[in-house]
Amino acid sequence: MKRSTVLRRLMEENAPVVAPGAYDGLSARLVERAGFPAVYASGGAISRSTGIPDLGLMSMSEIVARLETMVDAVGVPLIADADTGYGNALNVQHAVRAFQRAGVAGFHLEDQAFPKKCGHYDDKSIIPLKEMSQKIKAVKDASEDSDFVLIARTDGLAVEGYDKTIERCHAYMEAGADVIFVEAPTSVEQIETIAKDLPYPKLINMFHSGKTPLVATSRLGELGYAIVIIPSDTQRAAIGAMERTLKAIRRDGHSGSMQEEMVSFRDREVIIGTDAYMAKDKSYAA
Repeated sequence: MKRSTVLRRLMEENAPVVAPGAYDGLSARLVERAGFPAVYASGGAISRSTGIPDLGLMSMSEIVARLETMVDAVGVPLIADADTGYGNALNVQHAVRAFQRAGVAGFHLEDQAFPKKCGHYDDKSIIPLKEMSQKIKAVKDASEDSDFVLIARTDGLAVEGYDKTIERCHAYMEAGADVIFVEAPTSVEQIETIAKDLPYPKLINMFHSGKTPLVATSRLGELGYAIVIIPSDTQRAAIGAMERTLKAIRRDGHSGSMQEEMVSFRDREVIIGTDAYMAKDKSYAA
């Protein structure tokens, strides 16, 4: 079964689909091993993993190359971040074909002006409603996978306010989006009101210390949110662990004091699947 089909079935039968963020093959595999039904390929986390901020600095080709490694590492659907589609409607069509060749199950496309900013940064700008609607139609026209999940994201709350944002959401769904994503609501009441005013499958972004308050997954499901993404918490946890380990190495000359926080050499190889690779290598030995 296509992973896009799996994702659609999950949204229908097991919503909300909780998809923690990952940024490379290893982190994607850890999400899958933890039992989650889908992986979110966070554009911000991918960007930060290269040492640069989430400001639309990476090219589509760089993102797609990373997505290919992540898709290959897991068996569950991967939801990708397509930012603004890297340009106009023609760029968006080029992007959806590339993302589908990489094997992702769906992506979200946002209405920020290019180059974009992280949705929880200040001073964002957005394109006109009609322009974004045409980009959504362009994705649908270019898609070669009828089950590919197109998530339309709006950053309008911080720019135009609530009422115009809801107007955008209705227009984006009418243009052909499958799921609507209102970025960065700032209160529980707003999360609930969005759910009431938008009777469509919805995605919400949940992570600690952002502009959006944390709400229990069970409550989000009751409100009709079909997908919950947690974009970069895994990366932030990894940064903390690496910093603690590096401090120990600088202090002691080795990481002995950190052993309780580290997986063993052997456990790492199990996660990577080294034994299976070695067995396959032997099977082809001359």
